[in-house]
Formats: sequence, structure tokens, C-alpha cells
Amino acid sequence: MFQNILDFLMEYGYLGMFIHSFADAVIFPVPAFFLQVPLSLVDPSQALWIATVGYFACLLGTPVGYFIGKVLGKSVLYKILKKEWIDSATAMFQKKGEVAIFIGSFTPIPFKVFTIMSGCLKFPLWKLLGYAAIGRAVKFYAVGFLFYFYGKMAENMVHNVSLYIFLIMVPVILVGLWVKKIVTKRRQLKMENAGVSNGINEKVLNK
Repeated sequence: MFQNILDFLMEYGYLGMFIHSFADAVIFPVPAFFLQVPLSLVDPSQALWIATVGYFACLLGTPVGYFIGKVLGKSVLYKILKKEWIDSATAMFQKKGEVAIFIGSFTPIPFKVFTIMSGCLKFPLWKLLGYAAIGRAVKFYAVGFLFYFYGKMAENMVHNVSLYIFLIMVPVILVGLWVKKIVTKRRQLKMENAGVSNGINEKVLNK
């Protein structure tokens, strides 16, 4: 059934990519990767344009998936997706919501899991869009650049692209969060010190 849909969408090229990627962020259970690859194989010189169409369609579909989750709740996920995907995404969200979205943007787990779940858990939409914009760019353009530079030979490379991205990006994300935590603590400490200093100055002036 899904293969027939993919074959149908492939006939429409860029439009098919747009529809698939938009639906990937909303409800369609097959990731846009499975249309991006065959379309890029047909004409590798157009791979970056295909990636761009998929990327922007995904961002447009993200708020739609978000509001579906907000209105219908998490139960809708179990009706359209595998339980293990949902459980994995839920575990990631429970640990750190924003990291889950960022990492989920380039994992094999369909992206709609994260858009709908963000709505269910009332995660800020602007944060969802921000992290999705970065994460999905990595996923779409990693595939696009491989086909653009290596042509049809990239077919043997892209099937492991999610794993490579995951291995590279996760350490970068963790380091970034660590730096953010340190900067936040320093700012809080400065504010506390400034508050103490102001309090001392006020006491001196009152005397």
C-alpha cells in the first residue's frame, strides 16, 4: 500500500517530495527519506533542490502536526505508528524535551512523532520550529549533498547517513548543552552577586 503511494508521489517529482515531506511531519508513517533518495537517484544534479523542497515542506507541516497533538492527544500516534517508535520518543521527551526534538529530527523515527507529541505535552511551538529547522536541515541536506557530489554512487552511502549524523551530532549537542548550562550558572551567579552588592550599598546609604 505505502509503496504504491510512494510510486505515485515519485511521478510528480518536486511536488511529490513536497507532499510527502509535509505529510511526514503530520501523519504519513513513511519518512520523507524514502522518497528523497529515489528522486535524487533519478537526477543527482537536482539533489540539493529536492532536499530544499523537502526541508521547507517539513517546516510547514510541523505546526500542523503540533496542533493535531494539542487537539487530539497522544492516542492518535498509536493509531498510525509503531508502538516502539512512540515509546522511544516518549522516553527521550521525559529526559529532555528540546534535545528529543533536535535528535529526533535526524533519527529514523518518523518526525511526526515529535511534532504531535510536542503538541500533546504543550511544548512551546517556537522552540519546536527552531530545533526542527536545525535538525531537519542536517538530515535533508546530508542526503542532498551526498548525491550532489557523488552522484548515483551515493545510494550505497545514504542508508547509513542517519547513523553517521547521530554519531556526530549527539556529542556536539551534549557539549553545547554543557556549555549552555555553565553560561546559565555564571549569569545566575553574577545576578546574585549584583543583588547582594546592591543590598549592601542600600544599607550603607540608609545609615
